Amino acid sequence: MQEYQLEEYPGLNLYIALNKIREEQDSSLQFDFVCRAGICGSCAMVINGRPGLACKTLVSTLPKTITLNPLPVFKLVGDLSVDTGTWFREMAQRAGSWIHTDKEFDPEAVEERMSNEQALEIYELERCIECGCCVASCGTANMREDFMGAAGLNRIARFMIDPRDQRDGSDYFEVVGSDDGAFGCMGLMACDDICPKDLPLQSQLARVRRAMAKAAFAPKKKVAF
Repeated sequence: MQEYQLEEYPGLNLYIALNKIREEQDSSLQFDFVCRAGICGSCAMVINGRPGLACKTLVSTLPKTITLNPLPVFKLVGDLSVDTGTWFREMAQRAGSWIHTDKEFDPEAVEERMSNEQALEIYELERCIECGCCVASCGTANMREDFMGAAGLNRIARFMIDPRDQRDGSDYFEVVGSDDGAFGCMGLMACDDICPKDLPLQSQLARVRRAMAKAAFAPKKKVAF
């Protein structure tokens, strides 16, 4: 651990504070950022014991002494920088994060339509910025490297909803129907509490669990909610 002193002023957030430290006190300080608007998720870190985004955290909302740590679970790069990209890439591959269909693509065809309700529901889950806060706050993910975490289960739920995806219950059960998937959650609800985009992660876990229960009795049917 290393201590830095910085003068606070109105509107100062942790992203700006860290940049000032790097520019004025310690050029070797490592932390990640891209958008500075709470969209990229790069600046996620543990802020006084709670995962959050540096760019969205005002210093005025914190105590005089602020303790920053890198996110757990992910591989440490240096200081506050961690490799979330490898974890999320492996999760996306495991979840099959693309439309699975036997239809041949026809660039001249009219686009496939879905209801506004379905489109909005998919968009709600697509708002995940892959910051890793939900994974870092998860008790199971901190103990098990193979646990998909709330981000992975949210991704599965997104494709279960999509009417273009032709996977059936047995296909999804192979991915999340075990204790490293939908049934590994301890129910601490930290992911839902910590998500900086306020995604309904616990309700998605419940929906995936219900879908897996249905799949156990009717595995060759498209999962419906």
